[in-house]
Amino acid sequence: MSETDLKAFASRIPFARHLGFDITRFEGGESELRYTAKPEHLNTFDVTHGGACMTLLDVTMAAAARSETPDLGVVTIEMKTSFMHPSVGPLVAKGRLMHRTATLAFTEATIFDEQGRACAHATGTFKYVRKRLPTGPASANEQRPPSTD
Repeated sequence: MSETDLKAFASRIPFARHLGFDITRFEGGESELRYTAKPEHLNTFDVTHGGACMTLLDVTMAAAARSETPDLGVVTIEMKTSFMHPSVGPLVAKGRLMHRTATLAFTEATIFDEQGRACAHATGTFKYVRKRLPTGPASANEQRPPSTD
């Protein structure tokens, strides 16, 4: 996937865009995202908040699941996360599609710090779904054709 396609993929996930995730790999059942937490994404120990780490792992696993079938979306069915080391500084998350069926993807992802230490690891199950039109509050600002009711 070209760098332009990678940026377009990441820009379609508003929360990932808000956090500042940068996707650098999205192919062949593998994904890689880079992230440096902003001060408002830290916990009281000045470490990347666990919720931000879990979001990074979730998006990384979803990207790995979608990398073989980018025309389909995925939704998280379940996720288990283990925190092993404080997530400080620039982080890289690497994801892998371990197995898939026609409707499910089984994935894993690990967050590494700048020294290459594993900070957090997750496994997740995702369901493949057809993409649908946005219906959230952000889509309310989009121009829609007049109703015929």
